[in-house]
Amino acid sequence: MEDVGEGKEFSFPGEEEKILSYWTQIDAFKTQLKRTEHLPEFIFYDGPPFATGLPHYGHILAGTIKDIVTRYQTMTGHHVTRRFGWDCHGLPIETVIEKKLGIKRRAQVVEMGIDKYNEECRSVVSLFVEEWEKVITRAGRWIDFKNDYKSMDLAFMESVWWVFAQLFDKNLIYKGFKVMPFSTGLKTHLSNSEVKDSYKSVSDLDAMVTFPVIGAEDNAAFVAWTTTPWTLPCNLALCVNAKIVYLKVRNKKSGKVYVVAESCLSVLPDDNPKPNLANAADAKKAKDPQAKGGDCYEVLEKFDGASLVGKKYEPLFDYFNDFSSVAFRVVADDHVTDKNGTGIVHYAPAFGEDDYRVCIENNIVEKGEGLVVAVDEDGLFTERITHFFGRYVKDAQKDIIESVKAKDRLVKSGSFTHEYPFCPRTDTPIIYRAGPSWFMRVDEQLKAQMLENNEQTHWVPNHVKDKRFHNWLEDARDWCLSRSRFWGTPLPIWISDDGEEVVVMDSVEKLEKLSGVKVFDLHRHHIDQITIPSSRGPEFGVLRRVEDVFDCWFESGSMPYAYIHYPFENKELFEKNFPGDFVAEGIDQTRGWYMFYHLLVLSTALFGKPAFRNLICNGLVLAEDGKKMSKLLQNYPPPMEVIDEYGADAVRLYLINSPIVRAESLRFRKQGVLGVVKDVFLPWYNAYRFLVQNAKRVETEGSGPFVPTDLATLRSSNVLDQWIHSATQSLVCFVRQEMDGYRLYTVVPYLLKFLDNLTNIYVRFNRKRLKGRTGEDDCHIALSTLYNVLLTSCKVMTPFTPFFTETLYQNLRKACEGSEESIHYCSFPEADGTSDERIEQSVKRMMTIIDLARNIRERHKLPLKTPLMEITVVHPDAEFLDDITGKLREYVLEELNVRSLVACNDALKYASLKAEPDFSVLGKRLGKSMGLVAKEVREMSQQDILRFEETGKVTIAGHTLGLTDIKIVRVFKRPDGLKDTEIDANGDGDVLVLLDLRPDDSLYEAGVSREIVNRVQKLRKKSGLEPTDVVEVYVESLDKDESALQQVLSSQERYIKDTIGSSLLPSTLMPSHAVVLSDESFQNVSKLSFKISLARPALKFNEDAIVALYSGDEKFARGLQAYLLSRDHSNLKSEFQQGNGKITISCIEKLPVVSVVLGDHLHLTVGDYLLSTTNS
Repeated sequence: MEDVGEGKEFSFPGEEEKILSYWTQIDAFKTQLKRTEHLPEFIFYDGPPFATGLPHYGHILAGTIKDIVTRYQTMTGHHVTRRFGWDCHGLPIETVIEKKLGIKRRAQVVEMGIDKYNEECRSVVSLFVEEWEKVITRAGRWIDFKNDYKSMDLAFMESVWWVFAQLFDKNLIYKGFKVMPFSTGLKTHLSNSEVKDSYKSVSDLDAMVTFPVIGAEDNAAFVAWTTTPWTLPCNLALCVNAKIVYLKVRNKKSGKVYVVAESCLSVLPDDNPKPNLANAADAKKAKDPQAKGGDCYEVLEKFDGASLVGKKYEPLFDYFNDFSSVAFRVVADDHVTDKNGTGIVHYAPAFGEDDYRVCIENNIVEKGEGLVVAVDEDGLFTERITHFFGRYVKDAQKDIIESVKAKDRLVKSGSFTHEYPFCPRTDTPIIYRAGPSWFMRVDEQLKAQMLENNEQTHWVPNHVKDKRFHNWLEDARDWCLSRSRFWGTPLPIWISDDGEEVVVMDSVEKLEKLSGVKVFDLHRHHIDQITIPSSRGPEFGVLRRVEDVFDCWFESGSMPYAYIHYPFENKELFEKNFPGDFVAEGIDQTRGWYMFYHLLVLSTALFGKPAFRNLICNGLVLAEDGKKMSKLLQNYPPPMEVIDEYGADAVRLYLINSPIVRAESLRFRKQGVLGVVKDVFLPWYNAYRFLVQNAKRVETEGSGPFVPTDLATLRSSNVLDQWIHSATQSLVCFVRQEMDGYRLYTVVPYLLKFLDNLTNIYVRFNRKRLKGRTGEDDCHIALSTLYNVLLTSCKVMTPFTPFFTETLYQNLRKACEGSEESIHYCSFPEADGTSDERIEQSVKRMMTIIDLARNIRERHKLPLKTPLMEITVVHPDAEFLDDITGKLREYVLEELNVRSLVACNDALKYASLKAEPDFSVLGKRLGKSMGLVAKEVREMSQQDILRFEETGKVTIAGHTLGLTDIKIVRVFKRPDGLKDTEIDANGDGDVLVLLDLRPDDSLYEAGVSREIVNRVQKLRKKSGLEPTDVVEVYVESLDKDESALQQVLSSQERYIKDTIGSSLLPSTLMPSHAVVLSDESFQNVSKLSFKISLARPALKFNEDAIVALYSGDEKFARGLQAYLLSRDHSNLKSEFQQGNGKITISCIEKLPVVSVVLGDHLHLTVGDYLLSTTNS
């Protein structure tokens, strides 16, 4: 393996760029696809974006989810075709073009020419392709851009025609004339699903208007209230509820007579003077809604609504006088209520669903296209509405109200705030407008089958499927799938002039055969002119295509068939692998794009199956302030800026490890991405770097290149080796289980916890072993263990962080022959069944003990450098106590700087137990019984609580409670005769820890040694030394009495050597030729003063022995020493190792050849010299 630099020098974005180049060099994605083509297919439907802009965080999130799942499935033995797609048709594209060309009216498109308009639309699609490929690739997603599909391709469109033809043959398609949501911005009808979630709270005008009853002797008038005053010029009827009670009332002041619902009398204006609210009686009346109109109106008559049916009234305007014989009369329907308004509703049948239905039922208008619609596709009044001709309906409202007022027909007007639908594309107000459209019939049978198919799918999170989507399916209505637009897949319907003959095309071949025209493109400007001779004979003329195009959601729902040109190609591939395995999309698309509703309705109608098996639904990425990300507001950092600063892997992990993968929203914070780098990648990198550094150390010390022991044959008696191996197996098992369940939100936190344990427990607690201070064999086992754990965890993390894992793998694989060329060619690790739950639980508890004890130290301001005499661990589990006093004992003592550890299984010796009910868990479950149960839980005896902990359940007041229902609190009982400054305890409800805080003189020297070691380590860091850099450490006492320091160095020699890797050398032994790297003096450290010096390893000569080599010639001896000092220290060391401690020197001019023996004539370091003299 090659050496690696410090984490602070490691550029995550820079390394990712190198990996991208490497992937390009080896053609990694294509190679992976080729290597897996013999494996079972995993079918993934990728919801393509509209080609109208650049990718944002929402796209990166969705792409990351899809990339993670498809990488995982590839690693677990599947072939996963991943083709990028482009949604090319429909209103999003047209909106861009109309903005570019300044088109505001439908007529402008016709004047321009549909051919030119459509080709402008086609040109938009290619504008952003290059930028999309750049961003998506940089984000680490593997997907095929070269073999992409576009919804405007002939093959895709032909499959869409086939889908429609199947529905037509199943009698699921019909032409209807309905009142539907209409976008004046887009000049077309929309489906109800498109506007259902696009409501805004807005202030609108309202009006209360009179309709005088014809023939009424008292000049009575019906009063109707409307929130759409623009529809008043088109009024044809009034509607009441036959069962509601109505009143005829006279205004005491004006004498005007009105008819309103009894319960709505209070909505009439109050002509009385404003009350004096200081007067109690007036104030009381002012607050009474019934009194509001009651005081100034006299009730003349009371009757039910049925008695009003058929009564004629005077029209408000004369625009529809030609309807006088059938219109301007009262009708009844149950949809009218007295909850608001006047209980009388004004009807304009072309602009309201109920208006249209009830007017047809009462023969005021006829069903179908003969209905007069006095508002055109631009939302402007037609010539019939003479006074407001050419005016946009919403803009004309004030003038309409003024006109009504001028006729003395206005009771009152004003403004009110309500929820109103807006076009999701143009943000213009929706109006409801009658018009012809083509519909897919969603009857009760199809709806029931959709609900059944929905149950066969697996959603993450599940509640979106069971609640939101289920409710939507139950209320599903016929789907308006046509649009009176230009750029889209044309409806393949040809109709004769008399409407008697209808032909639906299911293929290009059929169109060519029937028309005799060669077809190369299916867009409107290429096929609108194509006619088909009537099958009834020439006298019946020809069939012409209907003008409409498909709602682009229909194309989306057809994607599983159209993207592979089914059934014209890939028939076997599709039929073997349908339904697809996986889709993913945002919560905002629950009724949008192809995935959720449109996929399901088409697959159910076509094949009786759901379109997919598994679905991940993600939430929305919002700006940091909680608002929608907006280019205009510039309230979010550009994605590429963040990727270039912190790396794509950090962005991926930040997005995935958030509530967003549980269909909740995420407020994107750039600092959050930085947090991932600091908390995840740097510790992970440092663990990897620590492995590499120590593997290189082994190599430089002469053991040859590090070759790890294979995982299958690796055996270790070390408890932390066993633990990390078990934890790795548990990781593999857990990730497989959760990824198979598509629960990404559980996987990432587990992965992050594992990495935290790897760096902060395994590496930290095993530094001595990994540095070789416990013997060469033990070092190799520890390094092999760390190597295998890093390699396995890299493979597990590969789907999530494809760049970083590849970076690590490319170096790790150099230690093992026969490794794959890329980590993305590797299989996902298999769990081998060797996990040990007991040891994992014991280590987890050990860390809890360490944390609890550290908290005690912090409370008493006792730093870890201060040694303590004893720690007591209280727990009832005998196996755990065996572990903590056995194989885990040394780790606890060293980490906490405590001399002894005592185990206690008597839970009541140091604590009293209290039981507390968990109200958050039990409250809803127990209801009124909660009080009684809580009382009895708190009264549980010590023995009751112990039994409960042992059995895991208890029955109280007839309710069985478990361990999650009751919290057990351990209250510390201080031993008699000890103060709180002498002993303290801490617990978490499971383990209780006691620390003996009493000072002990015998601990003084241990404390001083920690202080000295701390100074050495800080000086190393200050000098910029790497952990693997070998130096010799010299110490010099600065006190008059040097014996105190010597005593510490002598008694704590083992600890000091184990910790810093070498003995502290007396400064008197430092050779004159030693190179000092740094030194520092320290005053009054635990009452001692001393100087520490760090020097490069220096040769220590036995000058008498060297002089003897040359028979007493001191000049020759000095020449030999000068030569040896000029040599590279590590090379000299290698030569002595190769010569078994002996080298022959024959290259010094004019000096005799001599053999120099290590240990006799010199030592390679002062430390070696001191060790040899001590041993001898």
